[in-house]
Amino acid sequence: MDLRKLKTLIDLVAESGISELEITEGDGKVRIVKGPTHVAMPAQPAQQVIHTGAPPPAAAAPAPSPEAPAASTNHLVKSPMVGTFYRSAQPGSDPFVTVGSTVREGDTLCIIEAMKLLNEIEADKSGTIKAVLIENGQPVEYGQPLFEIE
Repeated sequence: MDLRKLKTLIDLVAESGISELEITEGDGKVRIVKGPTHVAMPAQPAQQVIHTGAPPPAAAAPAPSPEAPAASTNHLVKSPMVGTFYRSAQPGSDPFVTVGSTVREGDTLCIIEAMKLLNEIEADKSGTIKAVLIENGQPVEYGQPLFEIE
């Protein structure tokens, strides 16, 4: 059976209400089954539990953790996409903003390159840049903090 015919049959099963199709042609046999995808998970080794009748030893109390630093009340500008972070429009030119820069809502803070497109990231709040949280040329993830504005 040629590849085009097989592709047509697969599309037919995918688009129709049938869940299984089996075709015998000469010496060849093709069976197409539509159903949920199953992911095989490795079996977990069995654990043996031995009960001695004695109560289990008391777990040591966890040590108190040191005081967590107070959460910052500053506004975080987060990446709206996955890409590469650039602080300036061209290599070697001055960055759009630095720590201590005053920005207004709508000012360009950086560029994120995604799929060969350069996307200007603008301030969504007016204030002063307190921290630049990413190094120039580093990859960024969606939702990753880029700047801290006070």
